[in-house]
Amino acid sequence: MGIPRSTYYYKSRADEAKRKEDADIRDRLEELALRFPRYGYRRMTAQLKQERFRVNHKRVLRLMRESDLLCRTKRRFVRTTDSDHPYPVYPNIYEDVIITGVDQVWVADITYIRLLHDFVYLAVILDAYSRRVAGWALSRHIDAALTCAALEAAITERVPSAGCIHHSDRGVQYAADDYIEILEEHGFTISMSRKGNPYDNAQAESFIKTLKVEEVYVSEYRTFAEVKERIGEFIELIYNQQRLHSALGYVSPVEFEQAIKSAQWHVSISAPTCPA
Repeated sequence: MGIPRSTYYYKSRADEAKRKEDADIRDRLEELALRFPRYGYRRMTAQLKQERFRVNHKRVLRLMRESDLLCRTKRRFVRTTDSDHPYPVYPNIYEDVIITGVDQVWVADITYIRLLHDFVYLAVILDAYSRRVAGWALSRHIDAALTCAALEAAITERVPSAGCIHHSDRGVQYAADDYIEILEEHGFTISMSRKGNPYDNAQAESFIKTLKVEEVYVSEYRTFAEVKERIGEFIELIYNQQRLHSALGYVSPVEFEQAIKSAQWHVSISAPTCPA
């Protein structure tokens, strides 16, 4: 055809630029995957857009698939709720509540964390509006002392007004006299999930899932001190301050609360019927 051989191998400058962009994006995706091991392609896309990368979800999905960065881990939870106890239980009043600000509703839950040869237990309290972890405590024992420690930490940190709804499951750790006394002393309105219905506490369950797949399942803890340090770092530095939350418009809980204080956003949130 009279065409020079080099023409067949010619690559346009646009193609080269696109490959260079893909390489830069792939490098950043790998860095983010080390920090947030269970970010899906949608969160990765939101993060990259915040960092001024020119991407869409299809491009990010392709690059993550090529680099084997897509999430696959799924594990079952061990039940930590013991609702067979002699203490009074309370109705679910959170079910139809519309939240319009922080410290109107707190949700609480407990989970287990495996060490090399043992288990420890984590109690957390989240603000239902901003999804921020307000208080947490870690213990070798799953008892009321654990949940009381998390509650007192949250009260000290947030100082909520009387009338704040405290929502939890019906577990003995939340129905025990010591725990209820703290709630009543600070003027909380007490709400509990229906028996055997995890969707009644979906926001807390959603956080537990995030904690497990993004921190616990990708770690091997050997000592109590190690797990406390790592869990504290994940909650305070990564989840609260850095991790993008889809229900908050892909910002972190701390950024969301700061935006509220700056009167930039106003969002009404209903109690969810499935994990967020």
